[in-house]
Amino acid sequence: MSEPGLFETMYQCRAIRYFKDEPVANDVIRKVLDAAIQAPSGSNRQSWHFVVVTDPAIKKTIQGYYKQSFDVYASMMAHVPPRTGVTEETQARVVKSAVYLSEHLHEAPVLIIPCLTFEQGRIAGDGAMQDMARKSLYSSIYPAVQNLLLACRGVGLAACLTTLHLMYEEPIAELLGLPENAETMALIPIGWPNAKFGPVKRVPVEEFASRNRFGQQL
Repeated sequence: MSEPGLFETMYQCRAIRYFKDEPVANDVIRKVLDAAIQAPSGSNRQSWHFVVVTDPAIKKTIQGYYKQSFDVYASMMAHVPPRTGVTEETQARVVKSAVYLSEHLHEAPVLIIPCLTFEQGRIAGDGAMQDMARKSLYSSIYPAVQNLLLACRGVGLAACLTTLHLMYEEPIAELLGLPENAETMALIPIGWPNAKFGPVKRVPVEEFASRNRFGQQL
């Protein structure tokens, strides 16, 4: 079966949190990671590192931290109404899948944890220049993350992006043996899907785009 085209992939790259209990071959993992690192990065520093977690004990420990973070997040969001245009049914379906992931994260065949490596240490201090430098460096990981998500969809893998583990970043970094100059930026469970791919549903682009100034009609 041929791989879907670029636009088909983007329009069907739904976040999937249900995975089959089937392993993902090393060559497939390498393929999606190779696609990830084709992304642009600030000054072409390529300051990324991807920790591929398949060890059951490590995955289970990460799931424990993730579940604690999720419970805090869920309590904060419990009384937030759905975004305009989203039905209660759709919202409930999203919440159900998020709860499921928090309880079954360790059952995903692979957890990929994108990290940034700081060649000369983290950027300290306040001020516009430091803030610009931090944002430039931090933003460098997310084109690679999006490439990874699209590549997963392209080869038929399910995946989703989350950052809830960051509440327990320090113990997770220790668990993964990260050096002091590395920092986790996201958590992506992947596996063969046990749910349907897209198409994704989005509101019209006119509601999220302006011309020249914020709020002016596109």
